[in-house]
Amino acid sequence: MLAEAALNCTAIQICLLFAIVLTTFFPARAQILWDNDKDSMTDDILHQHRTRCHDLAITFSDAMYNEALIAIKDLCIVIANLSLSHFGKNSPNQTEFDLMNTEMNRELQYSTVEMAAIVAHNVPLMNEEQRTVYDCLMLAVSAGQGGFFFLDAPGGTGKTFVISLILAEIRSNNGIALAVASSGIAATLLDGGRTAHSVFKLPLNIQNNPDAVWNIKKQSSMATVLKQCKIIIWDECTMAHKHSLEALNRTLKDIKNNDNLFGGTLLVLSGDFRQTLPVIPRSTYADEINACLKSSPLWRNVEKVQLKVNMRVQML
Repeated sequence: MLAEAALNCTAIQICLLFAIVLTTFFPARAQILWDNDKDSMTDDILHQHRTRCHDLAITFSDAMYNEALIAIKDLCIVIANLSLSHFGKNSPNQTEFDLMNTEMNRELQYSTVEMAAIVAHNVPLMNEEQRTVYDCLMLAVSAGQGGFFFLDAPGGTGKTFVISLILAEIRSNNGIALAVASSGIAATLLDGGRTAHSVFKLPLNIQNNPDAVWNIKKQSSMATVLKQCKIIIWDECTMAHKHSLEALNRTLKDIKNNDNLFGGTLLVLSGDFRQTLPVIPRSTYADEINACLKSSPLWRNVEKVQLKVNMRVQML
């Protein structure tokens, strides 16, 4: 499977496929799979080193393989919140310095030229409604005064398309745009996306903890990312418990020493309350309504933007 993918897929796509295989099928010989196809999963890293050093004679090294394993480890955490050791594969080596800089490096890894090209090619393809939402949110980014938005977007209206272009626009200017989602599958649809729980270290029993905060230290690399990011986009937010949003508000205020809503950070939630609500074990419908974000006192501050035109239907 991986060998076939190597014929027409990029290295990061093969890494993603490997992570999906690990987290879905739990193969007994994960190490053999890695050994057989590690070159194809590390090819982009080799290319980066050759370009940086202007030396085509550079070959694969253990450090490059380790860098690819770090990417695969992160993907496994995004998809299933499981480390490589869970699959019988040794975890990559990361020094304390690497750990402190991983979050910042991850958010600044994007090529500004590539991001600008994505924006230039795709923004003209937006319909009028999508462009209105895009311009509204980018205006809030440019203002730098924070804000709290909810993008109400049923399936097929181009929500992921618009979000991806907002992320690309900010990254094209070497800015930090943090993309999270409530589920692993939704996170993989966003460039650089991760689950909210893996990024923010939210407690698993948050429904029973109304005073919860994120497990993020003020001096950590993630705290630095949160202080410098231009926007946080949380996709499929309708699945999240209201305590998660309230914990986000408390944590950002604390990290940024700012008493404004969400510490003055621009937060964009997106999703469709018509599709999914928080899953509460052994609950009634009333319990689910009480747990949803709209039941939080913070919701009165939200500014709603909307996508209504179903582009999938129009393309039939």
